[in-house]
Amino acid sequence: MHSSIASLAQRGAEIDRRLTIAYPDARCALDHEGPFQLLVATVLSAQTTDERVNTVTPELFRRWPDPASLAGADEADVRDVVRVLGFQDRRSRQLVGLADALVHDHHGEVPDDRAALEALPGVGRKTAHVVLGNAFGIPAITVDTHVGRLARRLALTEKTQPLAVERDLAVALPEEDWTFACHRLITHGREVCTSRAPACGACVLADICPKVGVDAVA
Repeated sequence: MHSSIASLAQRGAEIDRRLTIAYPDARCALDHEGPFQLLVATVLSAQTTDERVNTVTPELFRRWPDPASLAGADEADVRDVVRVLGFQDRRSRQLVGLADALVHDHHGEVPDDRAALEALPGVGRKTAHVVLGNAFGIPAITVDTHVGRLARRLALTEKTQPLAVERDLAVALPEEDWTFACHRLITHGREVCTSRAPACGACVLADICPKVGVDAVA
């Protein structure tokens, strides 16, 4: 058991070392200033892309720059702003409810505690980890579709459930690197190791990837 854990950690360290060189500026792709904007943007990113969210949030934060103003917003007005993302009824209801909870339960501040974050409307474990890691500097593993896919392809896990993948990555990666290691995996998943057509010939991990030469399925 100890040797397998050591081997996984060694493999994870080498993968992240190479990805750090390849993507030295990897970071959260959601445009934001401060914890509140990041929390709202991450909630909006469910079932859409970060790029699309970034087209909506400037107007959203111009009109409702803080939890108090968003909590007092008319849901119909919020719905109009987020309509382009789809699921606008649910999204507008979540955002107003989220802001209201911040005002009434947290004095208008975003909590830096995972359980408190997950108790907010529209916030799950993944969103909580994005906020903890990027807004508060608390190391956190965010398992999105890219991280899960690459973790399996690179033999860092065999699991499919996000929480199980997270636990394996917690062994494979040093805790202090969790947040940005995930950003590097996400960037690599978007640019090279894509879902349907991974560019194995251009991959800095090709020589240590067990999927090279076979069908690279998630």
